[in-house]
Amino acid sequence: MDTPPVNSMGEKDSCQSQQGEKNLKLPTQIRQHPRDSPTEILELRVSPDPASQILENPQQTEKLAAELERDSAKSHGSASVMSEPLQASDLWYCPDGSFVKKIVVRGHGLDKPKLGSRCRVQASGFPLGLGLPEGWTELTVGLGPWREETWGEIIEKCLESMCQGEEAELQLPGRSGLPVRLTLASFTQGRDSWELEDTEKEALAREERARGTELFRAGNPEGAARCYARALRLLLTLPPPGPPERTVLHANLAACQLLLGQPQLAAQSCDRVLEREPGHIKALYRRGVAQAALGNLEKAMTDLKKVLAVDPKNRAAQEELGKVIIQGKKQDAGLAQGLRKMFG
Repeated sequence: MDTPPVNSMGEKDSCQSQQGEKNLKLPTQIRQHPRDSPTEILELRVSPDPASQILENPQQTEKLAAELERDSAKSHGSASVMSEPLQASDLWYCPDGSFVKKIVVRGHGLDKPKLGSRCRVQASGFPLGLGLPEGWTELTVGLGPWREETWGEIIEKCLESMCQGEEAELQLPGRSGLPVRLTLASFTQGRDSWELEDTEKEALAREERARGTELFRAGNPEGAARCYARALRLLLTLPPPGPPERTVLHANLAACQLLLGQPQLAAQSCDRVLEREPGHIKALYRRGVAQAALGNLEKAMTDLKKVLAVDPKNRAAQEELGKVIIQGKKQDAGLAQGLRKMFG
């Protein structure tokens, strides 16, 4: 379900392509990041967690692995463990850099959990309030509210890399103390996404979108963003041009990214929408807000003026354009003062 402009209290758009959609109310404040903040890959990472940056710096990765070895030795309390160095085959680096896994007990077989696999796992050392109980529990890859918790996505990625009977320790950047531990006792057979029929992918994407909208309305943009991103990953595997629902998902994702203080990602999401629908009012508005947060005032004014050209009574666009104009005047005044000092 498409969402309205982030500081609009349920106003209607006049764009014909969006008729029949129900608006969601969004908070008015958006956290702004510096202009030179690092960008992330849209489909791969939507979480503002700094874990997404770790593999960009090899020294940081080596430091994380060293911390894992040191903390693992402490957790075992054994001199023999401390004196035994980690082998390269004992460590697995998550491709997106969100964690490093050390294999404590190797599993057996070559199969790993896939979409739909029911996994019997035991977790320990995770913070309270995670939503994952201590002790043995059953988790289904690709399904369930547990994936929307703070570390749900990390747990799922780890499970997809484990064999039956494997026990592993995880080290996350920015977290001190002993590593968390995850054991995979057993799992049922699942399927890779490419094994799914197109209709199955579309059905799963609809479920993710619906859940994302529920989370968004409940004030959880981070969980909503994860749902929208998972839905997009399913739909992106379909033959081009793909279903029109992709446009709505990118627009909704942009709304979440603005609330999460990710204007660069929000602008990219809006670009995806406007490639398919150049006149998409909400995408133009949200990209204008994102460009203003990034300091690209000319681009922001261009997008906001396009919104008002179609919908002159759009209050949210009027207010945002007014802010951009004031910000532009302040910049001009500051530049003029700097020039006077330089040449005065």
